[in-house]
Amino acid sequence: MSDAAPNPVRATVAEVIAAFIEQCQVHTVFGVISIHNMPMLDAIHRRGRIRYVGARGEAGAVNMADGHARVSGGLGVVFTSTGTAAGNAAGALVEALTAGTPLLHLTGQIETPFLDRDLAYIHEAPAQLAMLQAVSKAAYRVASASTALAVVREAVRVALTAPAGPVSVELPIDIQATEIDWPVDIAPAPVRTWPVDNDRVLQLAERLVKARRPLLWLGGGSRAAGEAVGRLLALGFGVVTSVQGRGVVAEDHTQSLGAFNVHPAVERFYQTCDALLVVGSRLRGNETLTYRLALPTPLYRIDANPLADQRGYPNALFLQGDASAVLHQLADALQGRLRIDPDFLPALAAARAEAEAGVQAGLGPYAGLVTSLRRHAGSDFNWVRDVTISNSTWGNRLLPLHQPRAGVHALGGGIGQGMPMAIGAALAGTAARTWCLVGDGGLMLNVGELATAVQERADVVILLMNDQAYGVIRNIQDAVYGGRHAYVELQQPDFGQLCRSLGLPWHRIDAIEQADAVFQAALVEKGPVLIEVDMCGIGDFSVAFAGPPVKPAVVSEPTDE
Repeated sequence: MSDAAPNPVRATVAEVIAAFIEQCQVHTVFGVISIHNMPMLDAIHRRGRIRYVGARGEAGAVNMADGHARVSGGLGVVFTSTGTAAGNAAGALVEALTAGTPLLHLTGQIETPFLDRDLAYIHEAPAQLAMLQAVSKAAYRVASASTALAVVREAVRVALTAPAGPVSVELPIDIQATEIDWPVDIAPAPVRTWPVDNDRVLQLAERLVKARRPLLWLGGGSRAAGEAVGRLLALGFGVVTSVQGRGVVAEDHTQSLGAFNVHPAVERFYQTCDALLVVGSRLRGNETLTYRLALPTPLYRIDANPLADQRGYPNALFLQGDASAVLHQLADALQGRLRIDPDFLPALAAARAEAEAGVQAGLGPYAGLVTSLRRHAGSDFNWVRDVTISNSTWGNRLLPLHQPRAGVHALGGGIGQGMPMAIGAALAGTAARTWCLVGDGGLMLNVGELATAVQERADVVILLMNDQAYGVIRNIQDAVYGGRHAYVELQQPDFGQLCRSLGLPWHRIDAIEQADAVFQAALVEKGPVLIEVDMCGIGDFSVAFAGPPVKPAVVSEPTDE
């Protein structure tokens, strides 16, 4: 069907839903085709206006849609079947919920006459809707053909409304196939925004005008506020970010601490700051030393979620609203009024340099790998990371990001989600290349999606750090369990043979000196490439990573009372 073709007088619910997704400016969707979602996917195929990417498993499909949405800034869409298939998607939905990704998850459902009757009908899962509600921002079931569009429209509105998140919709197969009159209006519903509270902005400005060493902490909720943040930097603010806020300010900016937010040198620097403005960040436990990181005070907060007020850390003033709008008004109110300590930004730069040098010093031979990667990645790339020692030691911080949506990481800590997220990110076409950092343990959880990457010719370079073990767990066993390595050694395939069987270009780094040549060769390739780094041959990091940073609690001495 061409773009100019008129809509039919009558159509199936499935075709109306496909047309509505087009109206949401969605150009690529992900999924696994199955009995109970075939009407919807057939409609997408017949209309021919949306690219469908078939994953090898539902978890991978959701991760792909998640990664695609994160780098594009749009709505992610994924199709799964019901029952076991919907259950397979649950872990990836948890990740999207943790990351605040706007995602529409359309799952089929069995025929309505058999629903909720405990008949052991094929693909039925008792209490499936309750399961989806537990792992989604919201979940709905379409009860009739006449209400299907309204339910899906509301699901998209909720998914996109800050704080964003995944929303699941059950669509019984008989309803998908039912013919209805073509709706008069299939446009998406407007997304709610909050008006700026001018009085509170002025209150915040009056407090900040007294600061001589003000610092911004930027989270994922500030990713659309780069212009407004730039105005505050011009007034003299410094910046530090969460992992999700990386790239809102280019990480080579002289006023940025990057994501070196928990390093001792930076924590010491915090104590010299006289104001902290947290924007769109939950101040997560693993980015605040389990809430013991000594942040600057007074602490102020701007967030779209009213529940962020006083959460985790006490704040002296809270403003609910869109980060960009609030920060622009704040910059207006502060223009020409700040008197920044001339030693402030040099001290910030010194803290950043000390923190970065400390990380580099702990990498041992891998410092050369990072240096080579930085040289070849350039500035126009997506950087997608799985949960692995390499990411925790250097991936989250040392490769500078220049765009607010260039960084994608499994924020919920679930292993194995990085590679499919990278495929989705690559297919968004927002960067010249997508790089993916993954360990061998994580890769094997979704190894089938390598075939998806090849089939879809995703421009992704997969950097596989192969230590043939669950390295993080092994290090914890060294640190806490007397070096007893139980259940962490992994039998892995010959990745060269595996890649050749898939038609996937493969390179191997056995010595760090090979990195430049291998990266150059990989970048010549079109489509996916896998680079295997032999960590067993190269050796371990100088400093072992044994889990996320935790600041020890202060234990009071017992008293006589």
